[in-house]
Amino acid sequence: MSQPIVTTGEAVDTAPATGTTSPPAPARQRDAFFDNAKYLAIVLVAAGHAWEPLRDGSRTVSALYMVVYAFHMPAFIVVSGYFSRGFDARPDRLRRLVTQLVVPYVVFETAYTLFTRWTDQEPDRPISLLDPLYLTWFLTALFVWRLTTPLWRWVRLPLPLALALAALATLSPSIGDDLDLQRTLQFLPYFVLGLSLRPEHFRLVRRRAVRIAAVPVFGCAFVVAYWAVPRMTGAWFYHRDSAEELGAPAWYGVVMTPVLFVCSLLLVACFLAWVPGRRMWCTVLGAGTLYGYLLHGFVAQSAGFWGWYDPVWIHRPLGAVVVTVVAAVVVTLLCTPPVRRALRFAVEPDLRWLFRREAAEPARDRAAVRG
Repeated sequence: MSQPIVTTGEAVDTAPATGTTSPPAPARQRDAFFDNAKYLAIVLVAAGHAWEPLRDGSRTVSALYMVVYAFHMPAFIVVSGYFSRGFDARPDRLRRLVTQLVVPYVVFETAYTLFTRWTDQEPDRPISLLDPLYLTWFLTALFVWRLTTPLWRWVRLPLPLALALAALATLSPSIGDDLDLQRTLQFLPYFVLGLSLRPEHFRLVRRRAVRIAAVPVFGCAFVVAYWAVPRMTGAWFYHRDSAEELGAPAWYGVVMTPVLFVCSLLLVACFLAWVPGRRMWCTVLGAGTLYGYLLHGFVAQSAGFWGWYDPVWIHRPLGAVVVTVVAAVVVTLLCTPPVRRALRFAVEPDLRWLFRREAAEPARDRAAVRG
């Protein structure tokens, strides 16, 4: 039987701050299901990046790559939306936006720019905080999505509206690269969907019947992807370009947006159906997936520079298996508590000194001392 989902974090923390004295809230219990889901998703992200140099020589790897890219980031974004349901303009929420998204973005955008000057041999590559480099786009997108959360809670039919915006984005090659707005808009429906979900929706996909049905669904997805590899570009699943930039007529984007959304959502549901709901050895790593996400890119960039893909055997089936295992091990290590403690200053900095204290905070502190 599936374990009940315990909503945590911003999804339920919606009470406004006041100056009244109240007993300290008990520590929030993390839900093992979501931590397991985040860990498995970050392993797929790392595997996908590791497969990129292998795609040209293997149609099978290309098909697996296409299937994984169809759902791994949508899964992350749906879960991010689910845990953003309680976001509002409270000062503590805005402070967390700065410390958990803005500051890490500045740090890692700068770090990746400096690092890729070396790995890409482009010593003059400028540091541009408006043009996210490599995987830092997710931080800017999540920042925008969370800021707009109150709007999506107020409007009627938020998901159709988000899909319409995503479709319009595919018609607009002039959007440009500022804050990777094209990708932010095209992935927006998944975040808005997450805002609309409730615990019972996750219980539905965790039923035994869904787990069984997920097997043929993923099998069919692989067959379709294998057929599609020589016939279409997998860049549609990156959601970073307009239809015209992908070499298709503009109206293709309007059609592909809902089609890709439905396909990705089906695979996300099947993926979540397979996620264990009990605590496992990897559950604790779910709290460190942002570390794995932001750090594994340095390893992926180094692999090409150091010629790790040059040996011929790497491009054979055994090599693809080895690359996958190595990617999984590396990203697993990067999610571990020791790495989190060592790099917390960059990923989750403590910047309380930077902000003014709310008027209610001294009163709470005095009450805590008296208590």
